[in-house]
Amino acid sequence: MLPLFTQGSKISLAAGLTFGSVAGYGAYCVTRDPRNVKISLFSAFLLTVIMGMRFKRSKKLMPAGLVACLSLLMILRLVFMLL
Repeated sequence: MLPLFTQGSKISLAAGLTFGSVAGYGAYCVTRDPRNVKISLFSAFLLTVIMGMRFKRSKKLMPAGLVACLSLLMILRLVFMLL
């Protein structure tokens, strides 16, 4: 954790903790009620859009492209859970 603070990436750390918390809460909601995918779907969609834009701008697979692809797969999984 110390290198994150010294390299000036506090915003990245805060964003990661925020998305992780929202995704964790969404997973908790899905385990309680498998039809309640709104929070997980929202967080996966937002992460897909943000990381997709970063991937398009940087053309680097790691980490933006990989996270965008995994988030898109999560969206597909959640949609298929509703069907």
